[in-house]
Amino acid sequence: MIRTTLALTALSLTLGLPAANAQDNEADGSSHMHDSFGETMRVTDYILRIQALDDNGPELNAVIDYNVEAPVEARRLASTGILRGRSVLVKDNIDTREFATTAGSLALANNRTGRDAPLIANLRAAGGVVLGKTNLSEWANIRSNDSTSGWSAVEGLTRNPHAIDRNTCGSSSGSGAAVAADFAWGAIGTETNGSITCPASINGVVGFKPSVGIVSRTHVVPISSTQDTAGPMTKTVHDAALLLSAIAGEDAADPATVGVPRIADYTRGLADFSLEGVRIGVMRKQIGNNEQVEEVFKTALKDLEDAGAVLVDIEFEPNSEMYGDSFTVLLFELREEMGKYLASIPEMEGGQTPRTLADLIAFNEANAETEMRWFDQGIFQTAQATTDREGYETARANAVRIAGEETLDKLMADNDVQFLVSPTRGPAWMSDLVLGDQFNGSIGFGSPAAIAGYPHLTVPMGQVERLPVGISFFGAKWADHEVLKLGAAYERARTARLPRPSFRRWSAE
Repeated sequence: MIRTTLALTALSLTLGLPAANAQDNEADGSSHMHDSFGETMRVTDYILRIQALDDNGPELNAVIDYNVEAPVEARRLASTGILRGRSVLVKDNIDTREFATTAGSLALANNRTGRDAPLIANLRAAGGVVLGKTNLSEWANIRSNDSTSGWSAVEGLTRNPHAIDRNTCGSSSGSGAAVAADFAWGAIGTETNGSITCPASINGVVGFKPSVGIVSRTHVVPISSTQDTAGPMTKTVHDAALLLSAIAGEDAADPATVGVPRIADYTRGLADFSLEGVRIGVMRKQIGNNEQVEEVFKTALKDLEDAGAVLVDIEFEPNSEMYGDSFTVLLFELREEMGKYLASIPEMEGGQTPRTLADLIAFNEANAETEMRWFDQGIFQTAQATTDREGYETARANAVRIAGEETLDKLMADNDVQFLVSPTRGPAWMSDLVLGDQFNGSIGFGSPAAIAGYPHLTVPMGQVERLPVGISFFGAKWADHEVLKLGAAYERARTARLPRPSFRRWSAE
């Protein structure tokens, strides 16, 4: 573990207590109303919680490293920008000047770039404090088909604060767990397909995958230039919108961000948005086969209807071609984009610096005992052999068209709805490094938005056996602000009580 020490003070942190500012419902989303000065004063508490619950106690393994000088930095920035000293944990595939960027792999354990990704530079300019780095599914879960989400060779297996023997989903595992455990005001995750929204849902927090292009990807360890994006993970929709406002921005080095119709303040209008007359398409077949999730979802739909929304049932089976074509895109772009990132980092101390995907494959083979004890690198190897550019370009055009124009756009147009809704995922499954992930694939509708680069917001909607489950809202490309407004309105209308983290193993008692 990479740790800096800070002596515990008299702050009482009984392991069974809920997160310090967790709330059962907070239906009006009012947690953002506390003053920013008060938030800056909490940074020491966050560090103490990390030490008590991450380094010790249940050992969540959500945080890889943290800055003990962050409280000083927070006080200094208490009047700066829109964040005013709020503390943010950053997924460890995003470059920050003070920490190594490992992507969870020992191959990058000494990858101290000394640079900020543009999204982090934007965060600091907005008055945000980088509190530390969060654990993740190694290489953002693109190394093997048999992986266990939340595990990395650098930090081990991330544990779910709601039930420490259960999974955090991935790949932004540490970011989701850290926000749920109240280790920071907010966190940044990254998503290619489900890597923000799944861990947010399963850890019981808000997660927003913005339209691809809203946030820069420069100096972020990549998978796909087509699908990758960073996004906020927070306690409330308002805070997600505030954090998005801070990190969004144009970046000449990332063409996808140039000329994008983003706005300066994504919190604008959230508190006033009414659901009255808003038409929302309900993805019936994507509710899945878990009856308990369906019951929680029914309550969420009733909350939306009671607040004035008009719900339209949709029966739809996606064109499965987009999944295979999207995977081809990920394989081809992984090899190319990873090579570009590795070529850009400085020489690392204490060993050879990998410069290509082939170098990473060789490293894993040479360090198989620590890197490949529980799962292989089959996807890496397939990506290394995926070199047909013409086939890739055809697959990319097909996947993006099917997911966007022929799925999301068509569903909203044909049913005269502005948004689509489904459960995000089922409750957390038992973590099992031997057998790998065991999630219920029948639940959710996130892939089309991920493949097409459209916005996807998940908001906590309740619990199944004290395990969180989320509701997903989808909109058109660049409709990020509208989707956030919808999520905030649902948050106010929500009647379900939300579970509090127990920091214990799940029990039937």
